[in-house]
Amino acid sequence: MSSYLLECCVDSAESALNAAQGGADRLELCSGLVIGGITPTISLYEQVRRHTALPIHVLIRPRFGDFLYSDQELSVMEADIRAFRQAGAQGVVIGCLTPEGDLDPEAMKRLMAAAGGMSVTLHRAFDMCRDPFRTLAQAKALGINTILTSGQADSCLHGIPLLSRLCTLAGDSLTILAGAGINEEAVRVLLARTPLTAFHMSGKKVLESAMRYRNPGVSMGLPGLSEYEIWRTDPEAVRAVRRLLRPKGHSSA
Repeated sequence: MSSYLLECCVDSAESALNAAQGGADRLELCSGLVIGGITPTISLYEQVRRHTALPIHVLIRPRFGDFLYSDQELSVMEADIRAFRQAGAQGVVIGCLTPEGDLDPEAMKRLMAAAGGMSVTLHRAFDMCRDPFRTLAQAKALGINTILTSGQADSCLHGIPLLSRLCTLAGDSLTILAGAGINEEAVRVLLARTPLTAFHMSGKKVLESAMRYRNPGVSMGLPGLSEYEIWRTDPEAVRAVRRLLRPKGHSSA
């Protein structure tokens, strides 16, 4: 019988606990999920680790924006990876591209060397690459364990043809982890129409800030973003997907 993996992307201890409560197998830990996620702090990692035994894969992304990194940025990423490896994280989530839109194998090798024996996921930089099939072959050659992808679409449901083909081409070499728009309805469709067995979700619920005083004349965030909304993983959203994926998958995948 097939087994399934459910990974939850979280950027707070509260969301991590909610994901575990909902039945997640693994966490992808980041900060700033509202901007697509950046590298979290060691203190956040340690806080999450104190309260859950779930495997933690850490996003290593030094800034918002593209995946073309300077030598200085790569040095920071290497240092972060070594720090999380020493702290006990099970995996890292990384991705580097060239200006031409190809996977940057030399940059990836640098980061993977810093990771040592940690599990490595190529994140959705894959969805921004020029040739997904060439990038898949490169990922295999590098020894990458997982590719997180929407099928190069705005939503995994719109990427079904590519996701299905990637699963076939990946074989047993690596795992195709479907992300972007994952919820109960999407997983139901993906299970029926693809061979996918691994799913990545945030289960986001927008909470209203508890602030009573609000200064309407000042905005501290990006245009269009409110300081008075908090993104939090909803355990019920995770639980709804978990029910579709019984029996529970291998949490150490």
